[in-house]
Amino acid sequence: MKLGYVALIVILSGIVICFTLGKQALHAPMNLPQPDATVIVEQGDSLKQILTKLKSRGFIESSRLLELWARWQGVDRQIHTGEYLLVPGLSGIGFLERLGRGDVLSYKITLPEGITLQQALQRLHDDRRLVRELRDAHDPLLLELVSPMTSPEGWFLPETYRFVAGDSDYDILRRAHHLMQRELIRVWEARSSDTPLMTPYEALTLASIVERETSVAKERATIAGVFSRRLQAGMRLQTDPTVIYGLGSDFDGNLKRRHLKDAANPWNTYRIKGLPPTPIALPGVAALEAAVRPASGAALYFVARGDGYHVFSETIEEHNAHVQRYQLSRKVDYRSTPKGGD
Repeated sequence: MKLGYVALIVILSGIVICFTLGKQALHAPMNLPQPDATVIVEQGDSLKQILTKLKSRGFIESSRLLELWARWQGVDRQIHTGEYLLVPGLSGIGFLERLGRGDVLSYKITLPEGITLQQALQRLHDDRRLVRELRDAHDPLLLELVSPMTSPEGWFLPETYRFVAGDSDYDILRRAHHLMQRELIRVWEARSSDTPLMTPYEALTLASIVERETSVAKERATIAGVFSRRLQAGMRLQTDPTVIYGLGSDFDGNLKRRHLKDAANPWNTYRIKGLPPTPIALPGVAALEAAVRPASGAALYFVARGDGYHVFSETIEEHNAHVQRYQLSRKVDYRSTPKGGD
């Protein structure tokens, strides 16, 4: 009887010791060769594969206890993909808890207002943390996304987007397209009753022109007003950014008279009447709002002053005088954007 009691004590003591050692092992800090190391959990990674990654990099010595604890806690059924930050002092259990919660690192990328879709795509491709799925701005995936429209240009809202490891260029643009659709519907429903625009797509197209014409926020509605009145009067828009867009990679930074006379350029608003066939850039929300609710007035012309702002005219004579003053006699410090922004 006494031997049995002693044996029981020994067994219980062994269990307690094993439990204590196991608990210590589970909560022991990971071996990080450098501060702020990361590990990427990819789509389809199993719990065992994830722990094997940690072990192969020397972060943990054994994965068996961690695997048993994770399965007991159900973490193996709650794996979130992404990139995880391993900070000094983080234990194996601490990592598994983050894995179950999906505490992944996120990053930001900004698509500025007024850039073209191809320029936006280049920005996405320049960020090596994003997976590259799209070839160019005419990729079939983008055409399918904007269907039944035949051009994806303009259909993506310029904004700052967050992403995690494993996200792709297409993931970002799919979100940007959803946001643009939402904003375009919203602003179209709030359009002025006397707008010459017939469809939301025309609003998107005009907004892209407004976006390319000025970087000054308070000028957007005024410039939209000029274009709206020209459309109502049956006048050509005669806006340089549309011509430049149509030239594409052939544009060398110098817009020439022959470019303005080129009837083969479908975006040449010096030759065509009305709006160009597609947007010419990614317009922001403010440009969309300006396009559908332009400022009232009588101006039919405007020209850049050379300080980032524009001067507006009601008559062609007044406009020609402004062209002579601000364009044909340009100052040395001529610039297209204001000092210090808007």
